[in-house]
Amino acid sequence: MKIQTQNIFFSHDSKNNIPAINNFNIQFEPGNFYSILGPNGSGKTTFLDLLTGYLKPDSGEILFDNTNINSFSKNQMAKKIALVSQDYYINFPFIVREVVTMGRRPYMGRFFSPDKEDIKIVNNIAEITQIQELMGRKVTCLSGGETQRVVFARALCQTTPILLLDEAFSNMDISHSINLLKNLKNQIKQKGIIVISVFHDINFASIWSDYMIFLKSGSIIASGEPEAVLTKDIIKQVYNIDAQIEFNKFCSANQVYFLTKQ
Repeated sequence: MKIQTQNIFFSHDSKNNIPAINNFNIQFEPGNFYSILGPNGSGKTTFLDLLTGYLKPDSGEILFDNTNINSFSKNQMAKKIALVSQDYYINFPFIVREVVTMGRRPYMGRFFSPDKEDIKIVNNIAEITQIQELMGRKVTCLSGGETQRVVFARALCQTTPILLLDEAFSNMDISHSINLLKNLKNQIKQKGIIVISVFHDINFASIWSDYMIFLKSGSIIASGEPEAVLTKDIIKQVYNIDAQIEFNKFCSANQVYFLTKQ
């Protein structure tokens, strides 16, 4: 499934028409990992909300395989796109297995009863996300990182061709983050899914991404392969900070080094 955005404009302030997303024209192809980066307030989360249909553009359109996303029902959208949010909060003491199984709801009957295939998928995802030992616990009793993995598992259970990650690794330790990223790269390769992830960690994004997209004040400043767009000039333009870019042999990617001492 291909994603196209055509002349997308969106403003949270309709009175003053200040753009949160300004004239986005970008395409996402299957089988790639895209990272979205930029300073606070640059439009990263707003863009993901537009892709899910939670927000609607003031002008322009978003297409999935040349069809406007407004043409799809909520259930159809749930089979096409899954989101791992940075601030997902669960205040009801669901059992973890119940939360993860919620990812299968778009495929269940009217009474939301999982069948053998649903249970098989849930168990497989629990193993992938390393939450087997959490499945019988109440989600309200988990740590922030554990909860994030549960939410991640629920999204993976939707088995969608598009996965959106909004600072999805912010609460996880490095071991679980790398485990999930390795799994996503395998899915991208084997199933041709699209992953679009908001990052604040530029170096982490450089290691895992096929393409990087830099935003500032609601506009796309640069997009392309990390080797092409991760430059000190773009870092200066986007973040207004001086940096040095060097290739790191250990991680086989360009890495950014910032001046931290005078």
